[in-house]
Amino acid sequence: MSPAEILARTLHAEAGGCPARGIEALAALILNRARAALACPTARARFSAERRAPDLAGMVALVCLAPFQFPALRRTPRPAEDDPVLAMCRRIAARALAGSLPDLAQGATHFHRLSELPAWAIGRQPVAEIGGLALYRLAA
Repeated sequence: MSPAEILARTLHAEAGGCPARGIEALAALILNRARAALACPTARARFSAERRAPDLAGMVALVCLAPFQFPALRRTPRPAEDDPVLAMCRRIAARALAGSLPDLAQGATHFHRLSELPAWAIGRQPVAEIGGLALYRLAA
């Protein structure tokens, strides 16, 4: 599977029920994790299970597939190929990897749905709330 397809399926699994802006924000967040993993060994250990990639697209794939990063990708059934939400996620993934998607995540590297409040988020202020997601800029 190509990095774009891995990213699209991650977006679909994690934010497929969100509006397009939420999916775009999650794509930006994943790119933020990938850039951090390329630049910093600590972030690489956190976001890509210490695996390296030669470029941003490869690192995006590693980040999406790393253990504990995007669990919905592993537990969500594969969508039908003609799923319109998957088609939207593919377009967003292509834009993200082409560098034409703005960083709606504002540098964020962590998120959760607004309907949830994980323990790590208690007492922290999100940098943005977009499309049903709360986004946080935390150290790797």
